Amino acid sequence: MAKQEDAFKKVVSHAKEYGFIFPSSEIYDGLSAVYDYGQNGVELKNNIKQYWWKAMVQLNDNIVGIDSAILMHPTVWKASGHVDAFNDPLIDNKDSKKRFRADVLIEDYCAKLEDKATKEIEKAQKRFGESFDKAQFESTNERVLQYRAKQQQILQRMARSLEANDLADVKSLIEELEIADPDTGSKNWTDVRQFNLMFGTKLGASADSAMDLYLRPETAQGIFVNFQNVQKTSRHKLPFGIAQIGKAFRNEIVARQFIFRMREFEQMEMQFFVQPGTELAQYEAWKQKRLNWHLALGLGQENYRFHDHEKLAHYANAAADIEFKFPFGFKELEGIHSRTDFDLKAHEEFSGRKLQYFDPERNENYVPYVVETSIGLDRMFLALLSHCLKEETLVDGSERTVLSLPPALAPVKAAILPLMKKDGLGEYAQNIFNDLKYDFNLIYEEKDSIGKRYRRNDALGTPYCITVDHDSLTDHTVTLRDRDTMEQTRVPVAGLRSIIEEKTSFKTLLSQI
Repeated sequence: MAKQEDAFKKVVSHAKEYGFIFPSSEIYDGLSAVYDYGQNGVELKNNIKQYWWKAMVQLNDNIVGIDSAILMHPTVWKASGHVDAFNDPLIDNKDSKKRFRADVLIEDYCAKLEDKATKEIEKAQKRFGESFDKAQFESTNERVLQYRAKQQQILQRMARSLEANDLADVKSLIEELEIADPDTGSKNWTDVRQFNLMFGTKLGASADSAMDLYLRPETAQGIFVNFQNVQKTSRHKLPFGIAQIGKAFRNEIVARQFIFRMREFEQMEMQFFVQPGTELAQYEAWKQKRLNWHLALGLGQENYRFHDHEKLAHYANAAADIEFKFPFGFKELEGIHSRTDFDLKAHEEFSGRKLQYFDPERNENYVPYVVETSIGLDRMFLALLSHCLKEETLVDGSERTVLSLPPALAPVKAAILPLMKKDGLGEYAQNIFNDLKYDFNLIYEEKDSIGKRYRRNDALGTPYCITVDHDSLTDHTVTLRDRDTMEQTRVPVAGLRSIIEEKTSFKTLLSQI
């Protein structure tokens, strides 16, 4: 656990030191759980957006994109259920005065049970070596079965209690499991109570006439209220989807773990409208499609897993999370939900407008069902940063920090580095920079030794360093250094564009989905 905490602290420190993420309003001591993306962070964030948008909209001829407003009519949130039911179960520790999400405390307890099961499997794997049958061991080993049965029992009980709003039983479960404040060890808990997460604001010129509004807690409702507009103007038949990237806001009382849980965050969502009765098949298909999108990044299949929801939201008939192994354990990265026809029917009821689709093949009108994919952009950013940040010991015993991001997502594609500023090397290097900057995001550096510049760009995640030396002036070649292998090759200046393009193109990622 201490090793994981140290690794996570390095991620947070690296993010600030290299211009990825800064605490918001830091000169005024910051604002809890709100962050600003720096000059390199915004580039990485934009590249993640591009990868998602291209995969979702560009590669699918039946998915289009929109950008709906953050401020929406307040009845939208009454219809969606957010006004009445968008709550988190919170519990306070009487001794430490700290507040926690009750469900997260229980889920963390269950994660420790899974860790124990994993250790049993790993011990057996070391003992039996190549002859080890993991599947058979998991299905027959008494300890593994006990750990997982207890985990299942706890999660099912919690789901039933939350579904019935039996908060007293949620507290009883915490006490029976002897769950303690993770920081102080105290088990002195208050009752569990629900807390609404929406931020309120007002619209109007005067306090007397101002309308009460909310900052949207999710982007999905902007898609649902525009369903008919998009369907009629795009002329798409079912099934078709509407995608959106946008900000959302939640008054998270227990915001923690850096950018994993924030009060202002960004979502990448797609609502896929389908014929009733086909939604579960589409749900399974989208689970695999979304997992393939993640796996194409090369972060390792072992770092992903599906988690089926024990407690379904009021609108869903199936739901699963794609969980990623963050430094603090497996946590939700993306959700795939079969939302039935709840949203469109609710907006029909509250607005008095028909939100139906005329199916020419069936010659009838009906309200479509919806399959949703929703990924937190900030969590995706953290998954990449935490997994790709590495400390390496080199052959000569020295160490380097390298951010081995997928090249297409790297903030800077190449660094142009004159060996020295004088003797015309600076001017030659600047000409290369000026020629390539129309196609790629580059940096030009001439300060410090070439070794220090290499190390700085390794830590930034730059796939290529291009060094201009005295030979470059006569033979028009440069030294191309690869971030991951550190191999240096001599290449002609005229070939740089195609080399960088091949390495950093989104096509490399998209073709693997």
